[in-house]
Amino acid sequence: MFKRELSYLNNENNEVVKKTLEREIKVAQKIQMKLLNGPNPEVENGEISGVSIPARLIGGDYYDFYMLPNGKLRIVIGDVMGKGIPAAMLMILTRGAFRSASESTQGPGETLTAMNQAIYSDLRILGSFVTVLCADWDPNKATLTYASAGHNLPLIVCSEVEINEAPKIKGVMLGGLPNTSYQDNTLSLNDEDLVFFYTDGITEAQNPDGEMYKIDRLREALLDNYYAEVQEIEDSIVNAIDEFTESLDQKDDITMVLLKVKNGDTKVASYTSPVINS
Repeated sequence: MFKRELSYLNNENNEVVKKTLEREIKVAQKIQMKLLNGPNPEVENGEISGVSIPARLIGGDYYDFYMLPNGKLRIVIGDVMGKGIPAAMLMILTRGAFRSASESTQGPGETLTAMNQAIYSDLRILGSFVTVLCADWDPNKATLTYASAGHNLPLIVCSEVEINEAPKIKGVMLGGLPNTSYQDNTLSLNDEDLVFFYTDGITEAQNPDGEMYKIDRLREALLDNYYAEVQEIEDSIVNAIDEFTESLDQKDDITMVLLKVKNGDTKVASYTSPVINS
């Protein structure tokens, strides 16, 4: 009798703990969504949009926009090693380092250098790394200055038949080496050029047969939708991945930021999508 009652109480306690944990995870998800879904930047001569789809309720991918006093828009996209709550906590740490560094640095290279100095010790203690791509969009000169901390370089779509990766630039992941100095590179963009920033959750998305989406399918999807507005291109990429994976739950977060050069009125959208398969 006593054993049955004890077992009942243990089950009750486990259920309470489970519900409490689920509630706290949902709160953490809401906080993360609000941080990713910040105020929309207002820029000239361009359209920009970003989306992050976590593999779990909360993820470790990150993107952000920061308006600089000189009129440039600073863009960042990152991927924290790991998933779930630990990765989400490191994502928030990375976000804070980015915003703090952006207030006092002149360009993307300096920003990544300052970020690494700020969070290197914490990342080493936790045994983690963060890949980051930081870029400054200058709407007046139509230039993009970028630096990479071990992250995928953006794709530049110049027409419905021409797509290239941005010229390579070296840089180790944040948390990789202390006192690392990151260099940046500058590209001139033309009207209607599309810049696609992304995390490897896109190219590594898998279908039920274990086949990956890969860069070739991404390139094809971008070329097919080149003339659309950035929001439509973004939706098309998300739908193409969902169709390829057959709505299979993914192992990694999927995040992208799109910048399209426009001489007309600017339309800016930044949001966090609900999880595919929800």
